[in-house]
Amino acid sequence: MSRDTEKHRQLLGALKDAHGKGDGSFETAVTAAFEHVFEHLGRLNDHVSPSGPDGSDRHLQPGESPTLR
Repeated sequence: MSRDTEKHRQLLGALKDAHGKGDGSFETAVTAAFEHVFEHLGRLNDHVSPSGPDGSDRHLQPGESPTLR
């Protein structure tokens, strides 16, 4: 089993276990789940984005309009 699959199961389990407790554990589990989602989005963006790591726009190609990015 991949490490990510195990992490997903842990995150879902924590959400299910914390639901309805009223002690802040559900909010903690939601935060952990969203942090993991943002890690995935960051990896995806790094993989497909032509921009720089700081989020800056890439340089225009010769003849390329800045409005068509």
